[in-house]
Amino acid sequence: MIRTFATLAFAAGVAALAMQGPAAAQTKWSLPAAYPTDNPHSVNLFAFAKDVGEATGGKLQITVHANASLFKAPEIKRAVQTGQAQAGEVIVSLHENDDPMFGIDVVPFLATSYPQSLKLWKASRPAVEKRLAAQGLKLLFAVPWGPQGIYAKKEINTVEDMKGLKWRAYNVGTARIADLVGAQAVTIQAAELPQALATGVVNAFMTSGSTGYDSKAWETMTYYYNTQAWIPKNITFVNQAAFEALDKPTQEAVLKAAAVAEERGWKLAEEKATWYLEQLTANKMKVLPPSDALKAGLNKVGDQLTADWLKKAGPEGQAVIDAYRKM
Repeated sequence: MIRTFATLAFAAGVAALAMQGPAAAQTKWSLPAAYPTDNPHSVNLFAFAKDVGEATGGKLQITVHANASLFKAPEIKRAVQTGQAQAGEVIVSLHENDDPMFGIDVVPFLATSYPQSLKLWKASRPAVEKRLAAQGLKLLFAVPWGPQGIYAKKEINTVEDMKGLKWRAYNVGTARIADLVGAQAVTIQAAELPQALATGVVNAFMTSGSTGYDSKAWETMTYYYNTQAWIPKNITFVNQAAFEALDKPTQEAVLKAAAVAEERGWKLAEEKATWYLEQLTANKMKVLPPSDALKAGLNKVGDQLTADWLKKAGPEGQAVIDAYRKM
């Protein structure tokens, strides 16, 4: 027993000495995210974490907590600001109430294709970075969702058909759509959507093909109208103080991996967008283009939402949109 204890003590001493070497410099970050592990956004985050670990020789280890397992979507940004987590990923429009610039990518029909969306991101990124920096956050990268369409249990041929629907809202824009068409807005984040659909809390919503796939929308919904209203983005960011605590080579490794993640994420999103719609069809959903009447009605809603956004965003918002349109 004495010999065993001595052996353990010796091993502990060796471990303590080892901790004074390279392992002592090891840093661990938590990165909460809101979407399932097989969602393209989560897949991209896992690849980003792996890239950082490899580039730093394990000096910085990032653990991705997918599917809102650590913090719910609305809590993630605040958790990173307060240091409860070192990094995080959120759909940026979730925080439009904090600042209108966070909602520029959900202004309907402003950017409806991936090339347009990328231009809009390049035009708006400096303003978004500035606002995050003021909140103690450093932007790392942004990745888009698929174009937004309408899921419904019943046929929707005009905006009047949307009146009275229990409409899932996940940000300011989707809640405002409900107001304008006479639907009842119910705030539901992605992780809670499957249960909300199963229990009938909502019977219509606007989101991407991937979120419809993740929530198995075909189990409760019949129609998907491919309106391509906008292409929202998720942003990944880090607590500024946590980033500054890293040595220079590690900081550079994080930024390099972030640039790779952004490029990979945009490519993956575009590749998967069509696949997700094919999966909806394969699961017996009716995937349809919007009727001319529905499209015209949604364009009017879009005009109103654009006016609302510009009123909130002011001259700087107009300047960003002007810069985007000149690209």
